[in-house]
Amino acid sequence: MGRLFWKFFIFIWLAQLAGVLGTGMFFWLDRQPPEQRLEQPQSTEPRLPPEHAPPPSHRSGFRPPPLPVIVGGLLASLLCAAGLAWYVAKPIRQLRGAFDAAADGNLEVQIGERMGKRNDELADLGHDFDRMTGHLRALMDGQRRLLHDVSHELRSPLARSQAAIGLARQQPARLEDSLQRIEREGERMNRLVGELLTLSRLEAGVGAPLERVDLGELIGDLVADARYEAVGKSITVNCQNPAKFFVRANGELLHRAIENVVRNALRYSPVGGVVSVALSSLGAGLCQIEITD
Repeated sequence: MGRLFWKFFIFIWLAQLAGVLGTGMFFWLDRQPPEQRLEQPQSTEPRLPPEHAPPPSHRSGFRPPPLPVIVGGLLASLLCAAGLAWYVAKPIRQLRGAFDAAADGNLEVQIGERMGKRNDELADLGHDFDRMTGHLRALMDGQRRLLHDVSHELRSPLARSQAAIGLARQQPARLEDSLQRIEREGERMNRLVGELLTLSRLEAGVGAPLERVDLGELIGDLVADARYEAVGKSITVNCQNPAKFFVRANGELLHRAIENVVRNALRYSPVGGVVSVALSSLGAGLCQIEITD
């Protein structure tokens, strides 16, 4: 048994013992003869001679409670105190074991089902622990997937850079083309690392302050950049004249999020294709950004 169990046990048992002793004292005082009660005032009436005194009543003597009654009351209070202390200390021991398992890296422990049909704060704490471990498992799974995706994304530009280096060694005449390829792949890896750092800051709750962003102006800049990039594939980028629509957001992150979608549309559109970007108001303070290819 833990320390909390014994604390609850001793406090509850002492409280019950005090109640039993107080009740016994009350009945003991109630059974005393009137002349032996301290609080009884002295009578001013003349006392009768002994030969004329009334016979003694059944309350003239004191009989202590039988020993089995005292022992039974103590045993009952002892069992009651032990039951109450066990009822409180058991879920706390289970929670402590679950926290120890989580500290060792085992996030599969579920404590809510062990609480049974309890409906108190300790049961709520068990369910909160289950939600916490579930959230931690989701975060760790996301980090593992992110590590896998990053390794996959970095492998391609690294392989192309190595191929460009090998080509430069084999064909010195194409050194300039190889250097340009290496530079492009380095820029791609740099952008990827920047996106990872941004994601890390967002997960840590650290981000730039919000500002008033003009979505129309932001999309106009995005379309201008996309048209410059689409020249090599003869892709047409259309944009409707977006109305003024302001939002409070992180302008850099919002620009990057929309730019990723536009770049994907350019990447997977065929030669001579068309990419359209539109910003429309839905009313009630809502807007819609639509990118089609």
